[in-house]
Amino acid sequence: MSQIPVIVLKEDTERTEGRDAQRTNIMAAIVIAEAVKSALGPRGMDKMLVDSFGDVTVTNDGATILKEMDVAHPAAKMVIDVSKTVDSEVGDGTTTAAVLTGELLKKAQELLEQNIHPTTVITGYRKAAEKAAQIIDEIAEKVDPATPQFKKVLKDVAKTAMSSKFVATAKEQLADVVVDAVLSVAKARADDEEINLDYIPRQKQYGENIQDTELIHGIVLDKEVVHAGMPKRVEKAKIALLECALEIIKTEFDAKISITDPNSMQAFLDEEQRMLKEMVDKIVEAGANVVICQKGIDDVAQHYLAKHGILAVRRVKKSDIQRIHKATGATIVSKIQNLTADDLGTADLVEQRKIGDDKLLFIEGTPKTAVATILIRGGTEHVVDEVDRAIRDALYVVKDVVEHPYILYGGGAVETEIALRLRDFASTLEGREQYAVNAFADALEALPATLAENAGIDPIDILVKLRSSHADGEITAGIDIVKGKVRDMKKTRVVEPAVVKRQVIASAAECSQMILKIDDVISSKSAPVPGETPPDRDLGDED
Repeated sequence: MSQIPVIVLKEDTERTEGRDAQRTNIMAAIVIAEAVKSALGPRGMDKMLVDSFGDVTVTNDGATILKEMDVAHPAAKMVIDVSKTVDSEVGDGTTTAAVLTGELLKKAQELLEQNIHPTTVITGYRKAAEKAAQIIDEIAEKVDPATPQFKKVLKDVAKTAMSSKFVATAKEQLADVVVDAVLSVAKARADDEEINLDYIPRQKQYGENIQDTELIHGIVLDKEVVHAGMPKRVEKAKIALLECALEIIKTEFDAKISITDPNSMQAFLDEEQRMLKEMVDKIVEAGANVVICQKGIDDVAQHYLAKHGILAVRRVKKSDIQRIHKATGATIVSKIQNLTADDLGTADLVEQRKIGDDKLLFIEGTPKTAVATILIRGGTEHVVDEVDRAIRDALYVVKDVVEHPYILYGGGAVETEIALRLRDFASTLEGREQYAVNAFADALEALPATLAENAGIDPIDILVKLRSSHADGEITAGIDIVKGKVRDMKKTRVVEPAVVKRQVIASAAECSQMILKIDDVISSKSAPVPGETPPDRDLGDED
């Protein structure tokens, strides 16, 4: 009986166990972290990503880099998920999260090679992450939204978020735009309500310079008026918002009409025209002077709308329709027959303007909800895309500070201070867990070392000086990348939201713990796509 083999798993299944599984997973995660490591900090390098269609993306945004990478290994995908989580929760710190995850696993690998059990490392990392969160709460500085300095702090936060991006040369102007946008939307919300960044849409338009990016207090649609005879500017607009088409609805099934004489043909055309005129008459009767339609508008309907001096645009995105509904108070009407004067929204001005080579529709002075559109400009499409990514990050961090008014100072100051205090905390622990806590501290210190390395500064020398400054009680001492030395980050105004640091450390710690807990990888080969022939099938003649 002992000689009979027992097959439990499928033939094509691969299994990796124990130390080999841990080593493989850790290596895959470290490789992903190393890929984005050189993009960290103000002097970080950009990556060029080319997808399967040949589309090119040039960026140093960690979330974008990792999202565009076509990764196969499951452990590597977990690191990418960390970056995505940080991006969706707080909007910034994506590169830091990926690099920190890699460093934590690198240090854990060294402990595993010293025969320290993975569970011990995981427990130590969990305690270190909890202690790090406490330290962040202790050293975070509260800012009062009621003070005049609050706006300056928000601007510093926005500039810090953009200093590592391509737009760093224009960060002064862009920071003003971002802060004004967030504050204008924040004022219109209830005190306990979150700031909805959907009310700060970004409209990309290449041409001009990055410095020409501007804030429009209203909604900008990438649409132009559908008929040349329509007005291009309407003041005190009454807006009809339609999700139905101003066209004759075709039947769901094929139909044929037999016409035997010219009079019947003319009667058929007249009936179509009468139905379209009825639709327009309904809009006129309701008192609308602007029509925004989610679907199409027939040429005949366009003619009648123009005749009545009504401005109309068509095929507007559903997200924009929702935004206009919230901002203007217009009811989204699904059947034109149901339109009444009560369904109309209002705006101070609706106007078509030419921006670059394109015509855009501006809706300004919306009464219900403050909406601020950022009109992004740049020399080429790639530049505009990168400006858009930088502004998105800046919007998120400013929103973070408005909702949670606690700040920290960057340049590696926070990581060095946490590392210093974790080492003191490690000495209070018994057993091998203190090795794991010290390893966590070493991983955190790798972040300022990477900042220095990417800026061409000797990481060992600068780290020694940083440790010395923090040992002397200088909590806000960090690396001044421009000067190449340790300085007070409070004076250089490198400001970051406390909530971002908390999220980065918590997410990186959780991911590293999950990867360390895996000691068995069982992978099945993917099932063949229906209709495809399996590669090993013999294609002989069939009877």
